[in-house]
Amino acid sequence: MVGPRKEQERSRITRQRLMEACVECLVELGWAGTTTTVVAQRAGVSRGAQLHHYPTRAELVVAAVEHVGRARAAEIVESAGGLPAGPRRTEAVLGLLADFYCGPLFAAALELWVAARTDEQLRAVVAPLEIQLGREAHKAALEMLGVDEGRPGVRELIQATLDMLRGLGLAGVLSDDRERRLRILRRWARVLDNELKEYS
Repeated sequence: MVGPRKEQERSRITRQRLMEACVECLVELGWAGTTTTVVAQRAGVSRGAQLHHYPTRAELVVAAVEHVGRARAAEIVESAGGLPAGPRRTEAVLGLLADFYCGPLFAAALELWVAARTDEQLRAVVAPLEIQLGREAHKAALEMLGVDEGRPGVRELIQATLDMLRGLGLAGVLSDDRERRLRILRRWARVLDNELKEYS
């Protein structure tokens, strides 16, 4: 007989495998190809176990993007400890955030956004998720840059930066845009440093 603690751990591992497999499928197969059956097969989980944890595709996909998004945001904040101090820090922070918006998680989220545009049921769960992940990215940016959004203008500067990074992520979806992105980030780091001095 399996004890409650062992059962909880087994459930947690099953959910994690399903969520990670789901994000991989979104990136490789797109929204149309990410069926619950395909995800369960990739995760090595029975169809019954998948349905027990996530009865619908929308629930599975949103849980997956939220889970991986939070894990990635935590990794980014943790990585910030190794970033340089001084004048090169802003550029390094922007590079770290750009990697987030140009990585596989962004591609998975993009699949969700496009599908949610014409699917009201999916949009109802994706829109709050996007707001939540946006808040977490905003908070991470503030922490890494060491700025106080209580000062006038800082919130807008950080939000503009994140919007720009999201745009760079979109620009890199169909082609390798790395060199152009690096030039833009270098330039924006100088602009951001100058602007933030106004509020320090």
